[in-house]
Amino acid sequence: MIPFELAEPRSLGEALALLDPADLSVRPLGGGTALMLMMKSGLFAPKRLVSLAHLEARYGAIAARAEGGLRIGALARLREIERSPEVARAAPSIPRAMRRLSNVRVRNVATLGGNLAHADPHMDLPPLLIALRAEIAIAAPGADGTPVERRIPLADLYRGYLETTLGPRELIVELLLPPPGAWRAAYMKCTTRAADDWPALGVAAALEMEGGIARDVRLVVSAATDRPTRLARAEATLRGKAPSADLLARVGVAAMEEAPVLADAQGSAAYKRALLKVYAVRALERALAGDPPRKAAP
Repeated sequence: MIPFELAEPRSLGEALALLDPADLSVRPLGGGTALMLMMKSGLFAPKRLVSLAHLEARYGAIAARAEGGLRIGALARLREIERSPEVARAAPSIPRAMRRLSNVRVRNVATLGGNLAHADPHMDLPPLLIALRAEIAIAAPGADGTPVERRIPLADLYRGYLETTLGPRELIVELLLPPPGAWRAAYMKCTTRAADDWPALGVAAALEMEGGIARDVRLVVSAATDRPTRLARAEATLRGKAPSADLLARVGVAAMEEAPVLADAQGSAAYKRALLKVYAVRALERALAGDPPRKAAP
C-alpha cells in the first residue's frame, strides 16, 4: 500500500470537516474490514483516511427508544449488536441472522455504519433491516460547520452496486428501528461454500400479523440483485390474506418472476431465480414460526 494520512478527529463536526467533496481519495474509516481489503488489492489508494473511532460515545451506543424500538449508533460493532440484550428483545431476527454474517473476527471489528455504507449487495444486514422498516440518520456540515442530521428509510440509501445516495460530506450516524408491534421477521441466505460465506441469495421477510391475517408484508431480496430490493408484487400476493402452503408457494413464484436477478461468481441468474422461488417461501415460513418480538423489560 502507498502511504496515506490518517486523521483522528474527536468529534463528528471535526470528522465532517476533514472530508473533501472534491477528492474521492479521502474516505471515512469505521472498522475498515472492507476498505482495507480494497487497499491491499490495489482497488483503492487513499490520500487521507478519517478515522471515526474517537467520536462521541453516543455514535457507538445501543439503546431502546422512549417510544419503543431501537437506536443503534453507526459505530457500534457488529458483535456488540449481535450480543445486545436490547436488540434481542426488540428485534430477535437480527442476532439470529448475524450468527452467519461473515465470521466472529470480522464481527468484532466491523461497524454498523461501515457495513451499511459499503453497499455491497451481498451484505446480510441491509435486506433484513429494510424488512424491519429501519431508518438511518445522516449527518452533514451545516452553514456554520455544526452537524445537521436528516433521516431517510434505509432502502433509500442504495442506488446500485457499491453505490449509495450519500453525499461526499455525509456520514451515517445512527440506525433507528420502529417499535416491533405485531411484526415478526426472518432472514435466510444460501451460500455456495462455507455457511458464513458471501451468499448466492439472501431473502428477508417481515409480516405484521393480526388474527391470522398478514396485514402487511415486506419481502426483500439481496445478493442476486445489484442492491437490496423489495418485491412489491410478491408482497401483494400475500398481503391481507391468511398464509397457507399454497399461498406461500404462489408468493415464491411471484418473487422469482419479479426480481431483477443478476449472475455473479456465486451463480447464474437462472440458478438464483430457482433459489429465490424456494427461499422466499422458507423465509416467510421462518418468520411465521419464530417467536414474536418481546417487549422490553420495565
